[in-house]
Amino acid sequence: MPVFGAPQVMFARGKGTELWDTDDKRYLDFLGGLAVISLGHANPAVAEALCRQANTLLHVSNLFANPVATEAALLLNRLLADVTGEGGQVFFCNSGAEANEAALKLARKFGGRGRHVVVSALGSFHGRTLAALAATGQPAKHEPFHPMPEGFRHVPFNDIEALAAAVDPSVAAVLLEPVQGEGGVLPADPEYLRAVRRLCDERGMLLIVDEIQTGLGRTGKWFGFEHAGIVPDVVTMAKALGNGFPIGAVWARTDRAAVFQPGDHGSTYSGTAIATAAAIAVLQEMQRIDAPRCAAERGAELATKLAAVPGVASVRGSGLLLAAELADGLDAKAVYAELLHRGLVTNAVTATALRLAPPLTVSSEEIDEAIGIITAVLEEALS
Repeated sequence: MPVFGAPQVMFARGKGTELWDTDDKRYLDFLGGLAVISLGHANPAVAEALCRQANTLLHVSNLFANPVATEAALLLNRLLADVTGEGGQVFFCNSGAEANEAALKLARKFGGRGRHVVVSALGSFHGRTLAALAATGQPAKHEPFHPMPEGFRHVPFNDIEALAAAVDPSVAAVLLEPVQGEGGVLPADPEYLRAVRRLCDERGMLLIVDEIQTGLGRTGKWFGFEHAGIVPDVVTMAKALGNGFPIGAVWARTDRAAVFQPGDHGSTYSGTAIATAAAIAVLQEMQRIDAPRCAAERGAELATKLAAVPGVASVRGSGLLLAAELADGLDAKAVYAELLHRGLVTNAVTATALRLAPPLTVSSEEIDEAIGIITAVLEEALS
């Protein structure tokens, strides 16, 4: 179906930060499948885990348990317990949108009848399924699909007064991204997130943090909310959790998760052995290499070198989720297209900014190669 634009390149294989198209042309992947391939393409640990599990057990339905999903849930819960100090429970699904849908249902069940509204931010992105799209703060994306599900309000990002003004007794939860990825790589101010946490505590609302793009080391911490020193009630994840294999997850503090009862939610493919085998391999490998440290160190290096490139007005973001705001008069789409032509994969996240989210395993040499390509393209664009 024509839901995606015409592809400009057909990629055939990858390894680490490198991709090759069907004509065997080499590219550097500084988008990482939209912050998915955090451990690099064809990561040996993930590939081996998938092959081993495919020869053992793929799926038995959620009428039964399997030890792989159990191990994955315990591993993910331990990681979140370590950074929040709170125990919780996990629900596995297939994507970020599904994770947010589950979180939205949890919020409605938590609030009860008459208290079902979720407040999110303008510029946010939470998925393309209908409720996740309704939570997304981009009216242009709603327009073709009206009437949208009711019960969603959108307020300016990083504005605690606007958020407080939108809260009334009908509001069950606040849903925010620590960095608005699709919105232009816009970080939340740490004090704003702390104020949101206080507001949720005062009003008895859930704080749901969408870590689908930011989670699992991408920002230089295991989770983006850690930069503000807060503890969410619910965390949604996907993207990096499978390193390319489809899997999403919702984590909720134990007392919050307890509002769900059997039959309230589910998925045929929730916690399949094959998907959770990928998640285990990813989490173990991320812990082995200290993924947050990798993102912090290489992210600081990339940001510093980007900021020195003529034609880059500023750099924003966190860790290895960055945006390069281009100088006045430069068209990000045209720059992106020329970078791709020269073998560097990025993304025009806005009309004036490029998004960069390479694998957390990117090397200094690959960063230098990418900076060289960007410098050459921008110098020509400015001349």
